[in-house]
Amino acid sequence: MTRLIAPLFIGLFGAAILIWLGSWQMQRLEWKQGILSEIDSTISGEPQGLPQAISPTEQRYLPVSIEGAVEGKNLYVLVSRKNVGAGWRVISAFQTSDGRRLLLDRGFIPHTQKSTQLYSGQAQVLGNMHWPDDRNSSTPENDLSGNTWFARDLAQMADVLKTAPVLVVARSMTPADTGVTPLPVDSAGIPNDHLHYAITWFSLAVVWLFMTGVWIWRRLTGKDD
Repeated sequence: MTRLIAPLFIGLFGAAILIWLGSWQMQRLEWKQGILSEIDSTISGEPQGLPQAISPTEQRYLPVSIEGAVEGKNLYVLVSRKNVGAGWRVISAFQTSDGRRLLLDRGFIPHTQKSTQLYSGQAQVLGNMHWPDDRNSSTPENDLSGNTWFARDLAQMADVLKTAPVLVVARSMTPADTGVTPLPVDSAGIPNDHLHYAITWFSLAVVWLFMTGVWIWRRLTGKDD
């Protein structure tokens, strides 16, 4: 029996750690689902006027209704839509009826429509305030001279369009923004891989216990001598 102490200890101790890690990821999954539910509830809430004091932390995803004018100069962010292909997010300056200037994410146009004249003029927009995090270590720098953007860098966009670094992502616009498909804010792009991680840890625990069983069997049958 003394020959089984080492494999039993290593097998059970290792499996316990792996099962604990899987259980911890399940707790993280429950926590993340609660956050996503709260975000979805915020996104779909009753629209309100644009806040006077801007707070990115407290107002992310806040639903708003704004009235004013969409300006004619547009910025184009390269994106791809599933089952549609490459295209552009159209970002325009929007001046509210009380004179505030902000960025408006109007939505998607196909890649071939970059030169198409889009609506400019008076409009009412329902949307959500957002501070996107599009950039990572592999994102190219924006090509300002070619008006090709690879990330919604609000400070840089605001400098080009002479607005505040505040973005409203449109859900709808009146009159209809002909030719533009809204890409409203949702929680689908927020990573939630905790279930995958939990399955991985639990699977490793099963493999660990199986290998421990093989080790014990070899010791009992003398094949490990």
